[in-house]
Amino acid sequence: MPDVSIPFVILMGIGTVFFGLICIILLTTAMSAICRSMGDKTPAAPAAAAPAAPAAQVDAIPNRQAMIAAIAVAVAEEMGTDPAGIRILSVKKL
Repeated sequence: MPDVSIPFVILMGIGTVFFGLICIILLTTAMSAICRSMGDKTPAAPAAAAPAAPAAQVDAIPNRQAMIAAIAVAVAEEMGTDPAGIRILSVKKL
């Protein structure tokens, strides 16, 4: 088996990596162009203005205290502390 020099191995490795990266870049560019060309050509209608939500509307949360207690216990368990040391100041629906 012929001896292969260390610089040749290094250059082949680096060349293979960069050739692979160039192929990935070319493939992603081609796929991006294909996806853009297959997209809908009609311009999107401007979004209708969303009606302003009433500022004072708050959905009632059933069993609010039980939910807050469960959240406090879960947070305390994750932090490794006592649930009595956790103070939840506010709960907002997302």
